Amino acid sequence: MQSQVQPSLGGMIKGQMFEGFLLVKAAEQRTSSNGSKYLDMTLGDVSGEVNAKMWDGTAAAPGVGKVIRLRGMMLEYNGKPQLRVDKFRLALENDRFDMSMLMPCAPEPPQNMMDYILNRADAIVDKELKALVLLRLEQAGDKIYYYPAAQKLHHAERSGLLHHTSTMLRTAQALCEIYPQLDGDLLAAGVILHDLCKLEELSADEMGVVSEYTVEGQLLGHLVQGVSALGRAAEKLGTRKELVLMLQHMILSHHDLPEYGSPRRPMFPEAEVLHIIDLLDARMFEMDYALKNTAPGGFTERIWSLERKLYKREGAEK
Repeated sequence: MQSQVQPSLGGMIKGQMFEGFLLVKAAEQRTSSNGSKYLDMTLGDVSGEVNAKMWDGTAAAPGVGKVIRLRGMMLEYNGKPQLRVDKFRLALENDRFDMSMLMPCAPEPPQNMMDYILNRADAIVDKELKALVLLRLEQAGDKIYYYPAAQKLHHAERSGLLHHTSTMLRTAQALCEIYPQLDGDLLAAGVILHDLCKLEELSADEMGVVSEYTVEGQLLGHLVQGVSALGRAAEKLGTRKELVLMLQHMILSHHDLPEYGSPRRPMFPEAEVLHIIDLLDARMFEMDYALKNTAPGGFTERIWSLERKLYKREGAEK
């Protein structure tokens, strides 16, 4: 069955009608200044997302992660696009739409990325290090196949955690060829482990849509959770103390600065490189995402995470 052709949010202009399917990123009933109720939503497809309003106060908010079929018009509010929703319903089983057009997905199949990570872990020479990394991957379970790496910003896509991790592993391998003094296995282990507790920090459905941060994620965060989970796994295996401390430090320091969540800055080369390639991979993803819908010769809006605008050079193909 062919999917229905519909306009892309990224290509819509003011006054254009929209009829088709979108993914619900957020939705709640609110009360306006005159006391009337309305539905405030964030809706998205693979090209981006838009704030949407439905002024029918009787409409119930659809669940986050649900696909809805809607009809409405693209308007503008305070200089930004806003979709006025005239009517909508939840998608039905027999509806024809392409999910890959509604949400960002990692560019490779999840199993391929997971196989790459497992193969790298299996190649670790140190038996204790290898056993510890493989145990933590086993403990991750099936969630790792569809979880994003973030609710917003970098690798906020289905299977984004695998995408982020596998790309970092390739970068780490290339850097170890340039800097042979690095312990490649230790660095690879740090890459695999550094964000693994985002599986506990975030609450996401099987489509990779994050609805909220978990209680533990808000109170502790994935760095502290990662250090604790690694300690428990190491105790189970009887891993030697110094190796565990090195890995825990890499997890704890990979954000580099206290204002970004790290109580310690990297204190040995592999920890420093882990921080650098984590930052590099995150920024490359955010830049690619921001420039994707920018015309050549133009600037993006100011990106708060990067604290700047970006320029897309003339002649750029993407």
